[in-house]
Amino acid sequence: MASKGITIAASTLALRILTLSALIACVVVFIINSVSVKVVIEDLTINNEPTKITVKDFIAYRFVVSTAIIGTAYTILQLPFALNYACTGKRMMRNECLPEFDFYGDKVISFLLATGAGAGFAVSFELKSILKDLFTAIEDPTIPEIQESKASYNRFLNRGIIATAVLSLGFLCTAIISVLSSINRSGRKGFFN
Repeated sequence: MASKGITIAASTLALRILTLSALIACVVVFIINSVSVKVVIEDLTINNEPTKITVKDFIAYRFVVSTAIIGTAYTILQLPFALNYACTGKRMMRNECLPEFDFYGDKVISFLLATGAGAGFAVSFELKSILKDLFTAIEDPTIPEIQESKASYNRFLNRGIIATAVLSLGFLCTAIISVLSSINRSGRKGFFN
């Protein structure tokens, strides 16, 4: 039975490492995701200079990045404990404090990551739909900037979808870890020892 506990501890460690990788990748993709757009519609142009669109321009994307950063911090905090538990089969702290922290922390972080993923997908797909209709309405073959802007917005939103999908992977890993921490907290010694 001891080998089963070590296997679950090793699985938890692997899932925490995968979660950390996914959350860092999500943050990096969002941070480097920016496009410059220039739309000239006859006399309505206020500025002839291209406008840079970034994650900071969308509140929902800022929320997604924030959830990924919070999840990253929590996962980094948990890694030494998970590594020690996987290597030695024993907890760093002998009291019930750490299983309780794992139980509640994993639940909160998994729900937080789920809301971040939902917000990211929602804003990306809604904006794609709205911009598709908008660019269809103003489509004019004599203005090449419209097609360039449409392509730029699509690239920006597609990268947002990719980053959010990676965040969803982090959520799934954290949700699985949450189940494992629930089993650990329940005190069923047969599962881990």
